[in-house]
Amino acid sequence: MSTDDQTDPRGARRNRPEDVDALASTVISVLRGRQAVSYEGLRQFVVDQMERAILSKAPFKADELLDELRGHRLTPDAVIDLYVPAVARLLGEHWVDDKINFADVTIGSMRLQALLEEASSTVLIDTRVTQDLLHVLVVVPQGEQHFLGASVIAGQMRRLACDVSMSFDEDFGSLSARLMHSVPDLILISCSRREILDSVVQTMQIIRKTLSPVPTTALGGALKMDKEKIKELTGVDIVTCAAHEAIAFCGSRGKMSSVQ
Repeated sequence: MSTDDQTDPRGARRNRPEDVDALASTVISVLRGRQAVSYEGLRQFVVDQMERAILSKAPFKADELLDELRGHRLTPDAVIDLYVPAVARLLGEHWVDDKINFADVTIGSMRLQALLEEASSTVLIDTRVTQDLLHVLVVVPQGEQHFLGASVIAGQMRRLACDVSMSFDEDFGSLSARLMHSVPDLILISCSRREILDSVVQTMQIIRKTLSPVPTTALGGALKMDKEKIKELTGVDIVTCAAHEAIAFCGSRGKMSSVQ
């Protein structure tokens, strides 16, 4: 009898290297899949971990989740720019597919906002004031229900050493008073859906009535429409979801951030 193909008293076969190889291949394949990086630079198993934490019924602590993400060698910038938006998109998709309810989406969004603020608080920002510092106002217009994306781009602009303030769902009188009190160099309006375009148009009308000359205006968000069509409908100068593009456009019109 071959010593490489023995049977123990229970009938189990021992010393089968082909079984070990198959198991090892499976484990390696699973680990590679978990570590795979998407075209956006996301590691799927980290996204999965964040999603579980955000939707968990257990008490949520943003600082503890951020520590776990750092344990996966993620920088606060990556958490803010990549992973928070990715998990926010998942929440929206799950709601559309009836996998979670509106309460889950609301609580999940609040937790992502807390994580965003926690990550932002750890980012080192050059706070040196210069005469060329870009003053930015991020506006979430009336009727818009999505605040997370606006917070993300505000955080990005602060990391680019911009002075950023935010207007959340203000009535037009309050927005006009804000603009007169502190005139921004760049106004970025957040819009995630077609239904809000009328509100964006009215916001642009208030900006034009209040300020002359009108600052550079940009529109960003998850709205799925042709950019030129959006510009034509709303009158904004540029449509972009990238902070650096809005800043560069503003710079091309004569005002540039202190960091280039």
